[in-house]
Amino acid sequence: MGKPAKTPNALRSIPQVDLLLKAAEMQPLIAACSRAEVLEATRTVLAEMRRELDGPALGAFGMAALRDRIAAALARRAEPYYRRVVNGTGVILHTGLGRAVLAPQAAAALAELAQHPQRLEIDLDTGQRGGRDEGCARLLRELTGCEDATVVNNNAAATLLLLAAVARGRGVMLSRGELVEIGGSFRIPDVMRESGALLVEVGTTNRTHLRDYRAALNETVGMLLKVHTSNYRIQGFTAEVEIEDLVALGREHGIPVAHDLGSGCAIDLARHGLTGEPLVRRSIAAGADLVCFSGDKLLGGPQAGILIGRREAIEKCRRHPLFRALRPGRLIYTALEATLRQYATGKEVIDRLPVLRQLTEPLEALRQRASRLVQGLTAASDRATVYLSECRSQAGSGALPTVEIPSWGARIVPALRSAQHLADALRAGNPAILGRIVDDGVLFDVRTMSDEDVDLVAARVRELAAEGL
Repeated sequence: MGKPAKTPNALRSIPQVDLLLKAAEMQPLIAACSRAEVLEATRTVLAEMRRELDGPALGAFGMAALRDRIAAALARRAEPYYRRVVNGTGVILHTGLGRAVLAPQAAAALAELAQHPQRLEIDLDTGQRGGRDEGCARLLRELTGCEDATVVNNNAAATLLLLAAVARGRGVMLSRGELVEIGGSFRIPDVMRESGALLVEVGTTNRTHLRDYRAALNETVGMLLKVHTSNYRIQGFTAEVEIEDLVALGREHGIPVAHDLGSGCAIDLARHGLTGEPLVRRSIAAGADLVCFSGDKLLGGPQAGILIGRREAIEKCRRHPLFRALRPGRLIYTALEATLRQYATGKEVIDRLPVLRQLTEPLEALRQRASRLVQGLTAASDRATVYLSECRSQAGSGALPTVEIPSWGARIVPALRSAQHLADALRAGNPAILGRIVDDGVLFDVRTMSDEDVDLVAARVRELAAEGL
């Protein structure tokens, strides 16, 4: 039988908001919270009841039940929007989860300085105003071999700034195979238009040669741009111009060359079987005038757009009116400097940055962690079947787009409820737990989970089992 239809009598049985707020049962809630908060939560709950109501009367929705439901709504409203989650998706740089997890040293630097005034634009030697990006710029010079560097709030901003500062009103030559769209609104042609630069397309989608650039050169061209196709690969019958050859052409004609690297890989990951990401240092060594990349992807730091290159070109970016609008705040500089210092220690940086550690963690270590999670989930519930599962992780956020990284996980298949129901219930907890639905179960890929996360997932499943899973 289907559910009974809503009836006018049923809808009329829902109490009026003002009468509900006057009820004695509601007064403790009003005393604990503001009346405005209780009012908003009450309206939300009553609206939900109107959508759910399918009987002739309130029935189980007595005053006590209503109060409890409103109290639960108030508790949900009190939770911060930006809060911790357990990432069991296997996507390491998950845009929805904030991309790179910061190194402990970066988190400690934020905790230390966020509550106090800190040096930002003061030269402590002279007491005069200094450059706010100098702390990061020095480390970037050491890491990449560039002449100078600066920082804005993300890589889209860095691309916009370098185009506006160096090539506004001039033609910018770009291969048709590099006319990328990254994310919902970052499209190279649109960004170029907003910067005031003029797009000059060369080559074809799958094959672009140096002769294509030469053929399109004229007196209006003010930049040669190369863009790393971060979130896709063109395979098969292909050809592209390497950055070294593009720089040589630019030098021959006195035209600056810029390279948008996207993910910003600072160490060689190929020795770990992860290929396809160009190294930042290579573009600088090739002689590119400007190179830009993200801070919160393969570099492993906070969201930032990093601009490095020749001193004169970087200074043009700093002097441009957009620079002030695009520069980050002090906490980004703090976290970025602490991240860059991990590269400068001379120790194995893969062990010091969570992103690099997760990308390269050995399979045997992952299998052991997944086995422990299987044991925890099996002990937590007799209402589900748990499997040790081989799976595939991803770098995410446009990094290493065609690389599937072997991994291990635990898959839990509920006996009575659907996998979607379990996934919804896990997301509703604190911390929220995210896995991915595979077949008829929820899979937790342990490559993106810590040992603490394993315990949290097992404990949450134990709670849900007590509620019927």
